[in-house]
Amino acid sequence: MKVRELAVTGALEFTPEVFPDGRGLFLSPFQGPAFTEATGGRFPLAQSNHSRSKRGVVRGVHYTATPPGCAKYVYCPRGSAIDIVVDIRVGSPTFGQWDSVLMDQRDFRAVYFPVGLGHAFIALEDDTVMSYMITSSYVPENELALSVTDPALGLPIPTDVTPVYSDRDIAAPTLAQARERGLLPDYRQSLEIERRESGR
Repeated sequence: MKVRELAVTGALEFTPEVFPDGRGLFLSPFQGPAFTEATGGRFPLAQSNHSRSKRGVVRGVHYTATPPGCAKYVYCPRGSAIDIVVDIRVGSPTFGQWDSVLMDQRDFRAVYFPVGLGHAFIALEDDTVMSYMITSSYVPENELALSVTDPALGLPIPTDVTPVYSDRDIAAPTLAQARERGLLPDYRQSLEIERRESGR
């Protein structure tokens, strides 16, 4: 398993070794020992999620109210997508910055999102599947969103796709508006929740 630090503090890219043969292929997109070695803690899985999107679907920027907070481990077992991690933690050294990873069914890269980060992705082909492992169960009122088209963020939405947004994501506030309303996670609090949950 190869590990790469992303431009957002705490976010990591994991690339597993892929074993192809005449029958197909085999890989392990999440490996506990590699995760613990890279982060210093465990991933306390509470729920797994699965989404399928057609080309051009843009989901995000989504995040969980903190507290309670939620960490994610995301990969793409089918299709391809640009996966984006956004630092929305007030007080973070990389607040307002983002990084992106091309996810596909060739390299099977995964991204780890620590507590308090925002997540978005753009499906680059039909039937793109995204698989998520998360550290807390889904509670609708805790799930929040920011505008993926916020010009202050300048997220990399390709010009060769026609974006498809949900009504919820279209109506989402900008990063500045969410900060003014006190909706964004606090960096230090996010780190403390992460440490407590992971046993670091």
